[in-house]
Amino acid sequence: MTSLSAAAFRDLCNQQGLAVTHQRQVIYEVMQSMHGHPSPEEVFVQVKELVPAISLATVYKNIHIFLASGILREVSPHHGSLRVEMNSHPHHHLVCTQCRNIQDISEAELLDFGGCRPAQQTLPGGFLAQRLSVDVLGLCPRCQQPASS
Repeated sequence: MTSLSAAAFRDLCNQQGLAVTHQRQVIYEVMQSMHGHPSPEEVFVQVKELVPAISLATVYKNIHIFLASGILREVSPHHGSLRVEMNSHPHHHLVCTQCRNIQDISEAELLDFGGCRPAQQTLPGGFLAQRLSVDVLGLCPRCQQPASS
């Protein structure tokens, strides 16, 4: 997702019918500064430095509110823990089956390897596709390295 100014964030919250609170603003700003696909626990560690009284439950609650309102998207729910999508450009994911690291791969890069792009939004059986998300499962370069003795 693209980074928003404080005023733009207030406008976005107002459009979604969300109250603009200091904690919510800090959580969102911290998430925008993070790379990759942060978990609520990773967000909490950084937010706690700025708002020492905040709880992990408050971070989870606000992330779920951001997801429900469409402000943020969830990475595929198949990875065992909530991971939030910060990249709003069309892309897919490389998922390490060992360390669970998630890396973005662009549609163009995936298409170079024979990836797919939906030809239509309505799929067989009447399933209406909202977004195509491909997860490529494998081992990241770090996990491919032999363990040192």
